[in-house]
Amino acid sequence: MHAPTALHDLPAHALLQAYRQRTLSPVEVTQAVLAHVDRWEPHLHATWLLRPEAALAQARAAEARWLRGAPQGLLDGVPCTLKDNIATRGDPTPLGTAAVELFPAPDDAPPAARLREAGAVLVAKTTMPDYGMLSSGLSSFHALARNPWDLTKGPGGSSAGAGAAAAAGYGPLHVGTDIGGSLRLPASWCGIFTLKPSLGRIPIDPPYTGRAAGPMTRSVHDAALMMAVLSQPDARDSMSLPPQAIDWQDVERGPDHVRGLRIGLLLDAGCGLPVDPEVRSAIEQAAALLASAGAHVAPLRPFLTREMLDGMDHFWRMRSHLDMASLPPERKARVLPFIREWADSVAHMGGAALFHASQQFHATRVATVRACAAFDYVISPVAPIPAFAAELPSPTNDPLRPLEHIAFTVPFNMSEQPAASVNCGYTAGGLPIGLQIAGPRFDDLGVLRVARAFEHLRGPQRPWPEPPGA
Repeated sequence: MHAPTALHDLPAHALLQAYRQRTLSPVEVTQAVLAHVDRWEPHLHATWLLRPEAALAQARAAEARWLRGAPQGLLDGVPCTLKDNIATRGDPTPLGTAAVELFPAPDDAPPAARLREAGAVLVAKTTMPDYGMLSSGLSSFHALARNPWDLTKGPGGSSAGAGAAAAAGYGPLHVGTDIGGSLRLPASWCGIFTLKPSLGRIPIDPPYTGRAAGPMTRSVHDAALMMAVLSQPDARDSMSLPPQAIDWQDVERGPDHVRGLRIGLLLDAGCGLPVDPEVRSAIEQAAALLASAGAHVAPLRPFLTREMLDGMDHFWRMRSHLDMASLPPERKARVLPFIREWADSVAHMGGAALFHASQQFHATRVATVRACAAFDYVISPVAPIPAFAAELPSPTNDPLRPLEHIAFTVPFNMSEQPAASVNCGYTAGGLPIGLQIAGPRFDDLGVLRVARAFEHLRGPQRPWPEPPGA
């Protein structure tokens, strides 16, 4: 086991303090991260466009700014990664699939632009499955991503590489995206922290119903630091929230913070896969910790229905079916067969059925907001099961039952509410289990504060996984 002060393991706020005091340089930190990535990457396949020389050039520029006492921004010299689907100027954006025509992006997408403006060192892009439509690291473009806690398991998805990279120590800061659980599922299965913010809190391009970008880190503090940067305004997102002066740094809260809070405990999503006994036990223990600190924890009845989950699934199938129908046959043939079968299953769906499916997004939103109204925050499993076999596209391996594991996460995409994943335990086999903490719409900082209080309550975590042979 390595010392906890290994440079690749240092949190962003510790790196920034060291840069300020000139006890560390962005160059030596970036070198350490790159060396660590080099040890892990043959096993994990978490990165794409890993360009050591470009990263070191950014680090040298950051070092020069710190030596002048003029850092460029809040994250100057801190290593970070961006998910494949977040465009970076001059680079292709394959969206995880071999079917996409590769051409250089004309501009940085908003999250990429914000990180660059803040001086962060972009070490690599991270891998994802085809079109982001799987909760696994299986891709027709990228090598198969794996989970650092157990290389036979997947990291989750669709922010697959980002989850694996954060857990493995590819630097402290990572950005993923989420439309039904794609930040929280890999965070849960990789034992890290993430916040899916309120819709529009972090501008993205292109915006889409339920789609959010968010930080993926090892701690609440580092996620809060990223929120201060990523939430800056960008006119390209027509769905973004008005800029707000939120003190993201004011996130430190001890266990007393939860005293008196009304917390709903959701242990049954209403549909989808049954909750694994080890997952249920970990969530119940987390609820007991919150109750012991003075929170009023009460059961929350299931509110998502099979009709809602299937309706959203069928609408997304039609969207993908039409997207793929526009591709030349030879390109469509490159898409993962699982995705093709899933999308083409609705080829003969009629207009009335499609309209009914489309209405389930709003029905889910209304049901979620109504169910949460009696509580300050709601806790639940992130996923009903621990990480599953890396080679599988989904836990069911069935393209006609592909979303059975997102029933706890997808409601909060549709209701636009902030929802975090924070590690709350491990299975007997050592796989992490994530606790979802959801709050009212716009209360992103509140969710971070409750998550920080829970970090105190849960106590020390297991050491982060090490590369094989380390």
